[in-house]
Amino acid sequence: TFSVNNVAMKKALHIVLLSAMAWIASACSEQTFSNDAEGNFDALWTILDEHYTFFEYKNVDWDAVGKQYRAKITKGINSGELFNLCSDMLKELKDGHTNLINASDVSRYWIWEKYPINYDERLIDEHYLNFEYKRTSGIKYQILSSNIGYMYYGDFSNGIGEGNLDAILAYLASSDGLIIDVRSNGGGFLTNVEKLVGRFINEKMTVGSISHKTGPAHDAFSKPYNYEFSPAKGRQHYNKPIVVLCNRGSFSATNNFVSIMKQLPNVTIIGDTTGGGCGLPFTSELPNGWSVRFSAAVIRDAEGNITEFGVAPDIKVDMTEADRLSGHDTILDTAISHLLHKK
Repeated sequence: TFSVNNVAMKKALHIVLLSAMAWIASACSEQTFSNDAEGNFDALWTILDEHYTFFEYKNVDWDAVGKQYRAKITKGINSGELFNLCSDMLKELKDGHTNLINASDVSRYWIWEKYPINYDERLIDEHYLNFEYKRTSGIKYQILSSNIGYMYYGDFSNGIGEGNLDAILAYLASSDGLIIDVRSNGGGFLTNVEKLVGRFINEKMTVGSISHKTGPAHDAFSKPYNYEFSPAKGRQHYNKPIVVLCNRGSFSATNNFVSIMKQLPNVTIIGDTTGGGCGLPFTSELPNGWSVRFSAAVIRDAEGNITEFGVAPDIKVDMTEADRLSGHDTILDTAISHLLHKK
């Protein structure tokens, strides 16, 4: 998930969110569709056609997709069949932020289901942490036997207290390097991304830009609004070498975190390409009450790149089943070796 919850991207997000919501609301209110199979399908197709952000980036011919799936609507099609048909159409967008939602189901496109998991929490707990670790604010942390600090943050929806971060980083301060593991973190609040990054930077920095749709044309976008992160003043920082571990399950807000950390000179990204997801999602409603969630604004990295399909690691490593069965996390082993050579 990718949620905005009092995010300190302040001006940029404020402008983008208000402008995008106003455009979506006004455009949707001008159109009416019948509450039958064809009407609900057409409403869904039109909402995406006018407001979705990545048609050109993904080279999707939405007209052709619409014709292909509308032709599959048969006389007497029931609600469940229509939901599945519409869900299949949305999967053509290859977007984990685009979902059709009814009272009993949520459609999804999760790219990480097709790739190696590259993470086993039990393996780390048993063979690296010896079941002895500290945990606070959703963060598991410990100093490994190699004197490398390790922290696992599995969900950016879990709030991070500033005092908790002070305690975590003070405890890890004596380590020779730090591993931040965000594998299989599906995202959450950008607020928490900002809080965490603020502990690893020493000056204000531009970390990306945001733009939103301004009209129904597929290429109608606002100018990009840059946003900045600032260091956490008066708080515990960590400035030694850092490795961030990621996999295909590192999605949405976590994708954003990895793209920002990759900019820092003392940070190395190890593992697999992240799951992507750089669109800010918005929600609209069909005549029958179903909701559709879709990417209606795009976040770019500091260099202007769209990371919808993921952020590539600096060092690519996969964990095989043989590794796992032998008690080895090859990705974590690579990170430890990398940091030990930085000493």
